[in-house]
Amino acid sequence: MAQYKVMIVGASGAVGQELLNVLEEKNFPVGELKLCATSRSAGKEMYFKGQPYVVEETQPASFDGMDIALFAGGEASKEFGPLAAAKGVVVIDNSSHFRLDPQVPLVVPEVNPEDVKLHRGIIANPNCSTIIMVVPLKAIYDAAGVKRVVVSTYQAVSGAGAEGIEELTAHARAALEGRAVTPAKFPYQIAFNLIPHIDVFQEMDYTKEEWKMVKETRKIMHDDSLAITATTVRVPVYRSHSESVNIETERKITAAQARDVLSRFPGVIVEDDPAHKKYPMPLFTSGRDEVFVGRIREDNSVAQGLNLWVVSDQLRKGAATNAVQIAELVVKYGCLGKR
Repeated sequence: MAQYKVMIVGASGAVGQELLNVLEEKNFPVGELKLCATSRSAGKEMYFKGQPYVVEETQPASFDGMDIALFAGGEASKEFGPLAAAKGVVVIDNSSHFRLDPQVPLVVPEVNPEDVKLHRGIIANPNCSTIIMVVPLKAIYDAAGVKRVVVSTYQAVSGAGAEGIEELTAHARAALEGRAVTPAKFPYQIAFNLIPHIDVFQEMDYTKEEWKMVKETRKIMHDDSLAITATTVRVPVYRSHSESVNIETERKITAAQARDVLSRFPGVIVEDDPAHKKYPMPLFTSGRDEVFVGRIREDNSVAQGLNLWVVSDQLRKGAATNAVQIAELVVKYGCLGKR
């Protein structure tokens, strides 16, 4: 089997560590591995398949001779992504910098794998909440068509990075001990609270996170007519995002038919047994790669509607796993270094 020269940019962060884990778990054919990050993380030791690797500071020369660069996100993508692509490296990027660029494919492998072949050096990984929604949405779209989607998300604090995790812990301790809580990463206390505000507010008073779900979903599905509205909420959960997804379909599909369609769709696990209180929850989906779907029921307010409850680990399928799956497609389709 051919081996590939792979690098992770932003290796020391939460997504970078998950990329390393997923590469190992999937036994991706890594012949040479390079770990890069900012100067603050340079010198840190990390492990891959039991072997130590020292994190290097990301420099233009870091990309010389590499085949695939997995960017964990952040400003490094904007600074180094085009440079790496110009050197013939296939960039798979977790940031938002290139997602809506018409020249850059935005890929969820279960939904639009063939778009990988269209890359000109950079392939974008969608927003985590978008990925989690479009996998089951695609199953329903193919079976019955989709007119409109109303989604509300319940997003874990780890979606805001290590600082989000630390802040939830600190706020919970302070609140339980009766001490004052000082918000830093989030605009308000996150422990024992919900914050209906993720990222900055933009047009029509929707947040950037909400517009991402609208615009990215249309691009991935190749359907600009798809009506989507979103409300994104930060919740005091460490890991795994949850979503309430209401779908109005073009043709009638029953709850039983939807369960069947979803259970056969790649990457989806149906957990839907109300009589035995079985439904997806963040506590049990963390560390998993699949998208879990439950509470599947027909919408009582419209003739052709469905309600789904969707949960998935946003650091895995919502970021690292999806990126590595894209890398697998790049290898499968033989489109390394294509521009």
